[in-house]
Amino acid sequence: MSSKDPVVTDPRLYKVVFENERVRVLEYRDEPGDRTHPHRHPDSVMITFSAFQRRVSDGDRSVEVSLPAGAVRWVGAQEHSGHNVGDTVTHGFFVELKEPAGEPVTGAVLGPQS
Repeated sequence: MSSKDPVVTDPRLYKVVFENERVRVLEYRDEPGDRTHPHRHPDSVMITFSAFQRRVSDGDRSVEVSLPAGAVRWVGAQEHSGHNVGDTVTHGFFVELKEPAGEPVTGAVLGPQS
C-alpha cells in the first residue's frame, strides 16, 4: 500500500471489504463535516448507498458533487481530498481496478484538467 492509499490516509473512513488479483472493493462512510486527507484512487466504479453532497478538491481545483442513493459512476484515476458539505452521512463503495489504465474515459467525478 502506498502512503496515498485511502485506507492508509483515512482508515476511520475507508475499509477494504473485498480484494483479489483484479479488483479491490472499498467501503466508505463519513458524517457531515468529515474531511479526507489527499489520497489516490485508480480507475474505479463508485456505487452510492446514500445520497450525499461533497466537495472534491485537487490542489486549487474543487468540484461540488451531489449524488442520489443508488447512483453508479465511473471515477477515472485521480488524486483528491473530500469534504462532506451536506447534512447527511455518506455511504458508498469503490470498486478499484488493478489492471493498467487504458485510454482516458469521460464521466469522472473530478475530470481531467482543462
